[in-house]
Amino acid sequence: MPLIRLPDGSQKAFDAPVTVAEVAAAIGAGLARAALAGKVNGHLVDTSFRIAGDAELAIITERDKEGLEILRHSSAHLLAHAVKELFPEAQVTIGPIVENGFYYDFSFKRAFTPEDLAAIEQRMKDIAGRDCPVTRKVLPRDEAIAYFRSLGEHYKAEIIASIPAEEEVSLYSQGEFTDLCRGPHVPSTGKLKVFKLMKVAGAYWRGDSKNEMLQRIYGTAWAKKEEQDAYVRMLEEAEKRDHRRLATLLDLFHVQEEAPGMVFWHPNGWTLWQAIEQYMRRVYRDNGYLEVRCPQILDRTLWEKSGHWENYRENMFTTNSENRDYAIKPMNCPGHVQIFNKGLRSYRELPLRYGEFGACHRNEPSGALHGIMRIRGFTQDDGHIFCTEAQIQPEVSDFIDLLQRVYRDFGFSEIIYKLSTRPPKRVGSDATWDVAERALADALNAKGVPWEELKGEGAFYGPKVEFSLKDSIGRVWQCGTIQVDFSMPGRLGAEYTAENNERRVPVMLHRAILGSMERFIGILLEHYAGAMPLWLAPVQIMVLNISAHQAEYAARVAGELRKAGFRAEADLSNEKITYKIREHSIHRLPYLVVVGDKEKAAEKVAVRVRGGEDLGQMGLADFIARLRAEDRIDATA
Repeated sequence: MPLIRLPDGSQKAFDAPVTVAEVAAAIGAGLARAALAGKVNGHLVDTSFRIAGDAELAIITERDKEGLEILRHSSAHLLAHAVKELFPEAQVTIGPIVENGFYYDFSFKRAFTPEDLAAIEQRMKDIAGRDCPVTRKVLPRDEAIAYFRSLGEHYKAEIIASIPAEEEVSLYSQGEFTDLCRGPHVPSTGKLKVFKLMKVAGAYWRGDSKNEMLQRIYGTAWAKKEEQDAYVRMLEEAEKRDHRRLATLLDLFHVQEEAPGMVFWHPNGWTLWQAIEQYMRRVYRDNGYLEVRCPQILDRTLWEKSGHWENYRENMFTTNSENRDYAIKPMNCPGHVQIFNKGLRSYRELPLRYGEFGACHRNEPSGALHGIMRIRGFTQDDGHIFCTEAQIQPEVSDFIDLLQRVYRDFGFSEIIYKLSTRPPKRVGSDATWDVAERALADALNAKGVPWEELKGEGAFYGPKVEFSLKDSIGRVWQCGTIQVDFSMPGRLGAEYTAENNERRVPVMLHRAILGSMERFIGILLEHYAGAMPLWLAPVQIMVLNISAHQAEYAARVAGELRKAGFRAEADLSNEKITYKIREHSIHRLPYLVVVGDKEKAAEKVAVRVRGGEDLGQMGLADFIARLRAEDRIDATA
């Protein structure tokens, strides 16, 4: 007689073992129709799962995060089912969920076309309309291998062969299609109502470039059509804002095959970079950070001591000179410890904060490179704080305040906070982890911000808080972090003298606000669609003369603006003024200043704001005062 305890605290007793679906039906017909899965004692299961004893049960519907994931995973199976019906010779491989959707990889003799995608999506709708029951069965591993080999599905057989021989595997069937999966899945294909195929891409089998190139079909799935429509609109807007397209339009930077994953910064782009770097340099200065600079190349022995050579070697660029092995630094932390180690440190010096605009290089796979969002050579606004255990919480609290101010200055108002706690494999005592996790949680709670705990997702050397920002079209970007490190300072010999003259190892806090400077610039470009706020715009004001008669005056106005500290240029070309205005409006400059005979005679300027608003004539001094009021970041420098 199982006793089922429900999330609202109520209980239901049954005379015999009962399925999740039967419990849902006992609660109400509406819940029975909405049920997608169940969570029994914290584990997700199908609605057909039979509960034999007392248990805690939550019915999962499309309103739950897990419900949306199940819809997406089941949609991946629906995609594979449709492909097999239309193209029986195609072999299925894997089909997981990803952010906002799913994909499935196929081996097929020819490339899928846009017409194929349309046909596959229609067949998915047909199969969903059949409302095929989705059933689960369990087979011994070797029997499952034989089953898929009999179907000619060699990739599935290979996947199952990698599972230990003594284990059983679960298969899910819908209609004539059967796939390998842990589950759970929706009760029937009729639950899948809102989905869309997005694109086809290449993907190597098992992610290894030595293997066959497969075809990956991406799709998205949602609980409600309006949610999917909003997502598709967001993607369309994101395409318009693609930082690579904006970089060409605004002449900011480029990448090329001769330097994969490296950036060529043009004058406009480097001006934008410097505006950000100099702002962050002031942030360092005003918040107790000492700026440092470390070598790009360090001996292998140092990377062995830090643990990177053993755990990160494949991502590091290496070189050799005079029979010594070196690595180009993929991160800045070991270098900062070397600076700390020069001289005997006292507890009175702690906390000691180092900051560096550190250039790093990581050997990212070529297929993963994407504009300046993911590259091989990048610069971090990196910082490390050496402190005592008692100083962790106040340092983290101050860092959160600082990060919030910086993000606000860049135009981001919504921050998402996540605390990652101890993983199963870790260094340090449980007592030390308790102190660090409590300090991070206390700092978040003291700020009154909502945060999510990610159990077991901390680094092996300590817990961390990750800070993600939401951009103007709703996308989330993880940028900032603060991580507690119990390991590296000791491995690299860092010590300080405590009050009782004992030698102790400091705690090391790894912290970044922007993360990669290049990636953050890419995020900014897409957030503002290239229309950067005044303080960040590479060219803030363009002065335009109507005819050659005002060329000297236009040049003088631009010069006065530059003397006042603004980035101003003059377009003195012989083009018509309408052409000039149109051309520079495309470049999304904050201000266009037009001077004709009237302005020249009155020693004034006609001002147009980005977007086309005409402010009319004003004196140059009044215009400069307006600029200074708007350019608040530089004005407070």
